[in-house]
Amino acid sequence: MKRRMINSLLGVVLVMVVVFCVPIALIEKQSIVNAADARVDAQAVRVLGLVESRLAAQEPITGEKFTAQLPEGGYVTIAVPGQPVLAIGTPPGPPVLSATESGADGETVTVVQSRGGVDHEIANMLLLLGVVALLAVQAAVALAVWQAKRLARPLVDLAETAERLGSGDPRPRDRRYGVPELDRVAEVLDASAERIARMLSAERRLSADASHQLRTPLTALSMRLEEINTLASEPDTVKEESTIALQQVERLTDVVQRLLTNQRDPRSPTAVVFELDEVVKQQLAEWSPTMRGTGRTLRVEGLREVRVLGTPGMVAQVLATLIENSLMHGAGTVIVRARPSGRSVVVEVQDEGPGVPTELGNRVFERAVSGRNSTGIGLAVARDLAEADGARLELLSLQPPVFALFLTRADEEN
Repeated sequence: MKRRMINSLLGVVLVMVVVFCVPIALIEKQSIVNAADARVDAQAVRVLGLVESRLAAQEPITGEKFTAQLPEGGYVTIAVPGQPVLAIGTPPGPPVLSATESGADGETVTVVQSRGGVDHEIANMLLLLGVVALLAVQAAVALAVWQAKRLARPLVDLAETAERLGSGDPRPRDRRYGVPELDRVAEVLDASAERIARMLSAERRLSADASHQLRTPLTALSMRLEEINTLASEPDTVKEESTIALQQVERLTDVVQRLLTNQRDPRSPTAVVFELDEVVKQQLAEWSPTMRGTGRTLRVEGLREVRVLGTPGMVAQVLATLIENSLMHGAGTVIVRARPSGRSVVVEVQDEGPGVPTELGNRVFERAVSGRNSTGIGLAVARDLAEADGARLELLSLQPPVFALFLTRADEEN
């Protein structure tokens, strides 16, 4: 933006310089030429007056009498009827200025003067205009740089405010900059921050209420199944089925609790600092046997001993979804790679399969969108879980397929 503002103001100044300096230069040039022509005409009239006065006094017309009337480098010819033409001075080379005057008795005086002095005066005038134009451009550049910095600093500040709002920090800053338009944007951002804070508070209350209302019937169901499992003594199938049901209820309770208690603010009590390596190793241990069973390999690359801020369960669940997705739809070696990216840590999951079809590239995270006859829910739920925990899940490459989970570095929060 700074460069655009400088270029815009500089362009305006250059246009003004051209619009004003070019006509002024043309006018001044013509004025200098006209003044020089007038001087030559005046000299011709003066010499003619001397010629007429000497003719009236019947005195001879000689060159000595007129030399003092000539300018430096000038040349005069005097033609009197019945007398030879008298030439005084040295004829100058072109270009020249000349003037001719005739008297009542037929005498003619021609004054010729070199144009070099006029051209030198024109050159000095153009040089002066050029210096003025250059000073104007330098002043415009200095003003543009100052103005650009003055306007860019508030915009950078507003961008940081907007970024904080997007990351879930809804605290208003109440900063004003003395520019009505920028102050209006700051007011809107502060008002948005207050609305977001109210919405987050309402969301947390709703999550707590929903968690309580769901946990109660699930707990009752779990107690009932435990009672059935304890009292049932006849068929073994009843015990087996009830045990399976209990496991499912426990799994359901854990999932519901995780989904309802995850907050969008990574600074909420559910977000903790944990070792990313532990979660990655856990996924490596869980999925390596399955990979070997299908003749494929799971490999881990990248950072070591990296601490991130978030929920370990969320990261594990998202990575499991991505690895399972590579197992179902990909081919070859599956690589889990961690690398730094600014203030974040990026965990990439890549395989050697055919990749994501081009027509699904922008819709791969939408629900019920799948290119391989699957439900199309896994990636959508994984993205929702990541966003609910303050992280971000993106598709970086279609071929080869590269999914990336962006996490916040713990040292960036300290």
